[in-house]
Amino acid sequence: QVQLVESGGGLVQAGGSLRLSCAASGRAFSINAMAWFRQGPGKQRELVAAITSGGSTNSADSVRGRFTISRDNAKNTVYLQMNSLKPEDTAVYYCNANVRRTSVSAPMNYWGQGTQVTVSS
Repeated sequence: QVQLVESGGGLVQAGGSLRLSCAASGRAFSINAMAWFRQGPGKQRELVAAITSGGSTNSADSVRGRFTISRDNAKNTVYLQMNSLKPEDTAVYYCNANVRRTSVSAPMNYWGQGTQVTVSS
C-alpha cells in the first residue's frame, strides 16, 4: 500500500507564508505526477498545483505567482510553498500522487489525509 503523509499546515495571518510537505511511503515502482488540491468551506475540491516526475508544473490562476510546487524525487516528497496568503486560501489541503506500484500495474491515484490551512484577516 502507498501512504501519503502531509505536514506544514496551520494558522497564519494574511500576507504570511506556509510550506506544506507530503511524503509518499510504501511500495511504489514509480511516482508520476504529484499534486496539491484544496477544499474550502462549502466548496468543491479544486486543483491548486501539479508537478510531473520531470519537473513540469502547472497551477491554478488563483495562486499563480504566490504558490510554488516542487518535488524531491529521491525522497518521494512534494512541497507547496505558499506566499502572500489570503483569507480565501483557507481550506483543507490534500496531497495527491499518481503511482504505479509495479512495472506492469496500472497507475492509481492516492490521497493524503489533508492538512488544514487557515488564513486570518
